[in-house]
Amino acid sequence: MIPITDKEFKDLADFIHRNYGIHLKEEKKTIVMGRLYQVLQQLNFDNFTDYLRYVLADPTEKAASVLVEKITTNHTFFMREAEHFQFLQHKVLPYLSQTIRDRDLRVWSAGCSSGEEPYTLAMILDEFFGLQKGSWDTKVLATDISHRVLEAAAKGTYATEALASLPPQWKHRYFKNNGDGTSDVVDKIKREVIFRRFNLMETSFPFKRKFHVIFCRNVMIYFDQKTKTELVRRFYQHMEPGGYLFIGQSETIDREAVPYRYIMPAVYRKEQ
Repeated sequence: MIPITDKEFKDLADFIHRNYGIHLKEEKKTIVMGRLYQVLQQLNFDNFTDYLRYVLADPTEKAASVLVEKITTNHTFFMREAEHFQFLQHKVLPYLSQTIRDRDLRVWSAGCSSGEEPYTLAMILDEFFGLQKGSWDTKVLATDISHRVLEAAAKGTYATEALASLPPQWKHRYFKNNGDGTSDVVDKIKREVIFRRFNLMETSFPFKRKFHVIFCRNVMIYFDQKTKTELVRRFYQHMEPGGYLFIGQSETIDREAVPYRYIMPAVYRKEQ
């Protein structure tokens, strides 16, 4: 293990917080050393000062991308916090389908990780709209900061056992079993998800139109309160009146700072 000094950890933590919003607490020092050990070895660095200089000097930002991938946990699974998907299907979509006049439903999976969440959203939308779907634009925007997880998500290949929590009809309708312990998301659903790399710390979101639904679940656990509040404000600004924000069950937002209305655990609404 390559040791990290207090100053090196502070410099590294400051860089990560400034660029990615992630708040590394002092007790994470050992985890950081463990997760970055192989990276430093491969680059022939024997200290974190030289490694951070290398990251800062890389104009391609690939080194920074590897750094943030190593210190974050891209853990997710199909139907995680399933009550959110049920609420979307049975409450939110019936409302939106009656109120969106131009039939352009805009859904964003922010911090989509390896794709299970946006693909689940696409399957719900396909099932809900059924034969009416052809007259709607229901594509899901799925963003993450990690190149690695986005590449995996776009392939849409998952261990067949990972589909166990999905409804049986979805497994047959929306996946192709490869016979080798893996299954692929069918092209019909893949085409409904647009994967893009995006840093949620961008102070200006580049979206031309506002969203009706934003899922940003189990992402803000890495942020301090100030960063969370600023991000939720941007979500609010880029959401249509009547839209819904879904966050992780272990997360909270400061409702005095942002006027979302609490609907149910981890679900908030922008009032008309």
